[in-house]
Amino acid sequence: METKKIGQIEEYFCKSLYENDFYAWTQKQAQLLRHGEWSQIDLVNIIEEIESLGKQQRAELKNRLSILIEHLLKWEYQVSKRSRSWLNTMRIQRIDLGELLKENPSLKFYLEEALQIAYTKGVALASGETNLPLQTFPQNCPYTLTEIFRDSFYPGQPAPDDMMK
Repeated sequence: METKKIGQIEEYFCKSLYENDFYAWTQKQAQLLRHGEWSQIDLVNIIEEIESLGKQQRAELKNRLSILIEHLLKWEYQVSKRSRSWLNTMRIQRIDLGELLKENPSLKFYLEEALQIAYTKGVALASGETNLPLQTFPQNCPYTLTEIFRDSFYPGQPAPDDMMK
């Protein structure tokens, strides 16, 4: 009976730690895993956190894609305001998206779905930044994933050589 009480106290401590000091909880769980103390592991919350990590990767993909699309739309629809800053943002988003997909190759299967969500967000961002009405932009994404990821793709007129340097 005494062992059962100790187990309940440890379980309460882990759940309380999870809710009140997440970092300490992660360190405790890592220690328990390293030492094979399987009965003390907070399995329910570990499962939840692992699932959450996967969702974060998907969210990062959508967010980076939406920022890239925002800048592609601004580039195409606000020609007079093109800047090195926009070019740099597009370059960085492409690099970061490439790294994200290299580190998480299974996200490639999610790209088409992410594109639809990211385009909606990208249009909202572009409209807000340019003060152009939402109706200015096509209802569906006018760019293919291949174009979006291609370093040399800038819709409309290409970037002047002096901006590309």
